[in-house]
Amino acid sequence: MGKEDTPIRHISLDSRKMEGDDLFVPIIGENVDAHGFLCQAIVNGAAAVFTSRHRQPEEVRADIIRQCGDDVPRMEAAMSAAWIGVADTKKALQDFGIYCRSRQKLPLVGITGSVGKTTTREMIAAALSASFTVYKTPGNSNSQVGVPITIAAIPKHAQIGVIELGMSEPGEMTRIARIARVDCAVMTNIGVTHIEQLGSQDNILKEKLHIQDGMAENGSLILNGDDRLLRSVIPEGNRRKILYGMSDDCQYRGEDLHLVNGYPVFSAVHENKRVTVRLRVMGSHMVSNALAALAVAHEYGIPMEAAAAKLEEFEGFKGRQQIFTLKGGITVIDDSYNASPVSMKAGLEVLGSMEPEGTGRRIAVLADMKELGPDAPRFHREIGEYIAVHPVDQVVLLGGLAAEIGHGLCASSSPVPVVFCEELEQVGQWLNGNLKQGDCVLFKGSNSMKLSQAVRHLEEWKGREGS
Repeated sequence: MGKEDTPIRHISLDSRKMEGDDLFVPIIGENVDAHGFLCQAIVNGAAAVFTSRHRQPEEVRADIIRQCGDDVPRMEAAMSAAWIGVADTKKALQDFGIYCRSRQKLPLVGITGSVGKTTTREMIAAALSASFTVYKTPGNSNSQVGVPITIAAIPKHAQIGVIELGMSEPGEMTRIARIARVDCAVMTNIGVTHIEQLGSQDNILKEKLHIQDGMAENGSLILNGDDRLLRSVIPEGNRRKILYGMSDDCQYRGEDLHLVNGYPVFSAVHENKRVTVRLRVMGSHMVSNALAALAVAHEYGIPMEAAAAKLEEFEGFKGRQQIFTLKGGITVIDDSYNASPVSMKAGLEVLGSMEPEGTGRRIAVLADMKELGPDAPRFHREIGEYIAVHPVDQVVLLGGLAAEIGHGLCASSSPVPVVFCEELEQVGQWLNGNLKQGDCVLFKGSNSMKLSQAVRHLEEWKGREGS
């Protein structure tokens, strides 16, 4: 139903957010069927919609009347849009992504891994920008519905793309890899994120290796050589295996690493080439991400010096180790976007590298790490054991799983004081009553724990320096 020549310039999954001339794709979820918002999407700017709930024009008209009631202008708008019948809206979206990719000639670099995908994506894009016009995954559109939208949005002027490929269930990587058809794949690490769904780290590795599905036969696998599971990978077919990391046998390796006020400085080495790299993001774990970026850039013909210069401009982004100072001399490390055992230890390392002024303290505000399966309590206790060896001055815990961090800390006979909170509001109350000048505070936990709200609370309460 509607005009066959309706122009489409954008794809949206949210009926509330349209850019104009959108195709709205209603996804049927566990709790919500977005077909109930088709008319809302059209009124908000959608020019066309997919539908698997309507087979005949009469069914469309009946649903328009049901959704619009006696709102005549809304009804007329809905009638004027193109309604495209499909068997399955999600699969139709994926097929559209495959079609768009078939019409593109630019190379794509795909990023996957348990931790560090987004930061590595940003660093690779920065390094490649030394010679190319780069398109990169916007936000977190890395799923089986996000990737086809990302592919469809690549502009004609882009010379290379850097896209993030995530997965949380068996079979998902195959589906998105066949859409993206990457030329080069970067794998950051194999951790325990999504182990609840996949059962083991070996299964996680097997699933992520499906990034090769649809990859060019002469493509490259660029792997973290410091990861035990990844360094053992044998690529399929004639694809090249390239290792990066701190290990001696990595083709792109880091040497002479040291921290200057928490910021890594190291030598990047490839064959007979050695380049000094100074990063503006904190923590030694960032060196691995930077080496991946240097490896990709160099494989695409960019001199390491030029790529390193671009990396030195990268300052991270909100919710991922963003460091700022509040009025009153309180330093905040906002790493609240997400958490895994590896990334939580990395955040604690950054906190430990800080040097509070005067009588200031290093305070770790830590929340639950989700999707870790039945071993989740053990993974949390191990964080407590880590803190005992890498001490901070105060620990504030939010959530039932995070409480296990405190139990691990206490079992290690650590003198570090611990505060247990069941609700986010209690975290805010503790911060209000206890923070003082010179304190440095790390916020780290899974996104669903909403520690970002505690960060915003502090910003509203104190205000940033310079604002």
